[in-house]
Amino acid sequence: MKILITGGAGFIGSSLADALLEKNSYDIVLVDSLLTGKTKNLPLHPGYRFIKCDVNNYNDISSIFLAFRFDCVFHYSAVVGVKRTLENPVLVLNDLEGIRNVLDLSKNTGVKRVFFSSSSEVYGEPTQLPQHEQTTPLNSRLPYAVVKNVGESFCRSYHQEYGLEYTIFRFFNTYGPKQSADFVISKFIDAALAGKDITLYGDGSQTRTFCYIRDNTTACINAMEKDLFVNDVVNIGNDEAYSIHDLAKIVIQLTGSHSKITYLPPLPEGDMTRRQPDILNMKKLLNRDFISLEAGLTEMLQKP
Repeated sequence: MKILITGGAGFIGSSLADALLEKNSYDIVLVDSLLTGKTKNLPLHPGYRFIKCDVNNYNDISSIFLAFRFDCVFHYSAVVGVKRTLENPVLVLNDLEGIRNVLDLSKNTGVKRVFFSSSSEVYGEPTQLPQHEQTTPLNSRLPYAVVKNVGESFCRSYHQEYGLEYTIFRFFNTYGPKQSADFVISKFIDAALAGKDITLYGDGSQTRTFCYIRDNTTACINAMEKDLFVNDVVNIGNDEAYSIHDLAKIVIQLTGSHSKITYLPPLPEGDMTRRQPDILNMKKLLNRDFISLEAGLTEMLQKP
């Protein structure tokens, strides 16, 4: 089976590639523009191809689809990060071109199924918890969330009109060894290990759930291999909620740091007060216990 992963030098894309390559049963191509992805994230396993490519440029990505004739595509390429997406809204909106390119080329080259990385951001400020795939309203107006929401609509529309099968993954906060230093857990760990203050936006009472990367990749691979949630949407995340203040305290404790917790003014927008997925479907995909926050953090700290 030939698999394309866009955003393949990013945290989640490269981690998915690692997990697939361990199986030694897939022909994998990774593409990434390296705007936010990094070559150091690429798998050490030799059984894949990496091509620097901007999926938002049709001429760049079309030749790759035509050359390899993929069976499945994981479209993970996107501008990510709360501050980055707030500061670069037009750059975020350009990702709509990439979504359309991937879907057009998939339908025209015989791709059997597209897996689209959406986000918990589509739910916006929660009107109910936990956030359910089918019943919770999608109410965010931020460009990043709008792009993901439109991307979901593209997937449904291409299935309806062309029969292209899809699965939409709504990713909640995910963490692991390759995560960029500008995300909350990596930022807190780096500060704690350096003995620097850990800074929180607002009073730190906002709550998040944290899914370890191995739970994420296991669930997504099972969706592909077991034909689960075909032409459907599924939350990918853990439902155990922590305040950001408590997260900082856990990181300080696990690192044995003497860092102090300090506070900055709240972000003007984009920092939702609460987020928590309904995980009934995630449990079906994972089919085992979740990795706890403490266990995941400990594993991160043990990585070189």
